[in-house]
Amino acid sequence: MLRLVMLSPGMTGRALQLDADKCTIGRLEDNTFPIVEPSISSHHCEILLRGSEVVVRDLNSTNGSYINREKVAEGVLKPGQILRLGQVEMRLEADSPAAPGKTHLDRTTVIPGGVKMTELEQGARGVTFDTKGSGFSKKDNRVNVIFIIIGVVLGLVIIGLLIYIASTIKK
Repeated sequence: MLRLVMLSPGMTGRALQLDADKCTIGRLEDNTFPIVEPSISSHHCEILLRGSEVVVRDLNSTNGSYINREKVAEGVLKPGQILRLGQVEMRLEADSPAAPGKTHLDRTTVIPGGVKMTELEQGARGVTFDTKGSGFSKKDNRVNVIFIIIGVVLGLVIIGLLIYIASTIKK
């Protein structure tokens, strides 16, 4: 059995079983699969079962119908491919009996809030980076203070010697 599984945030978990030869998708309630979302047209597209093929036919929608990011007026949708109507994405899935010992690994997980700024500030091992300053911490080192004091004293001694030498030369 084929079905279209919703992937877009806020719509995950909804699915359309493709058991009729023709069904319609759109914003209005008279569609086989109504999707109340502003980017979906009132009557957006038709899904047609032609033998083993699933055909998507756009019904002159405002925002278009796309199969794997390629705009289509009419196209064949294969299992695993993504159908995007406006801003809503869904994937065609085929029910097939799982082989013993094998697990279906393809699962879509939606992260509702995205990434938070505090998570970006965390490093790979939980190290927090300085986001307010330049990224370098100021050293509190007494050696630097002593070096500055010695430099100032030596500068004053040199200036004093130059003044003494200048005053002895004038005499």
